[in-house]
Amino acid sequence: MSVITKMIVNADDEVRYLSPGELEQIKMFVTSSERRLRVVQALTLSRDRIIKEAGKELFQKRPNLVAPGGNAYGKDMTATCLRDMDYYLRLITYSVAAGDTTPIEEIGVVGVRQMYRSLGTPIEAVAQSVLAMKNIAISMLSGEDAGEVGSYFDYLINAL
Repeated sequence: MSVITKMIVNADDEVRYLSPGELEQIKMFVTSSERRLRVVQALTLSRDRIIKEAGKELFQKRPNLVAPGGNAYGKDMTATCLRDMDYYLRLITYSVAAGDTTPIEEIGVVGVRQMYRSLGTPIEAVAQSVLAMKNIAISMLSGEDAGEVGSYFDYLINAL
């Protein structure tokens, strides 16, 4: 849910018009939309690089994942791990576009701990892969853009 939608829903629930403060927040949201879309485009265009480099970093730091018996052992399981990383990067782009963490929370985090536990996947490794993607993504972006996207990666890491 976008910032604007949340404010409208809240105002409607309270049977009132939008407040001057809410209108100012909407103005800021609209003003920042070009920057947010630029960040989404940069991440989308660089997704292969981000996933590949983050996967390489993860597997170098945690070689047990790709060793026999590891969760990413073998071509198919490695591909599954990289697919999951791509999924989380996609959720980051949704949240940046929305200007809100709701896509991460509602699409990506609900039930994830239970799923990974049932699969025997170490959640710490998943969080470490997201951190690796964050570091690569922010190294590709400039100041304000890097700060914006970094906060969404941090939210996801903390939620895991």
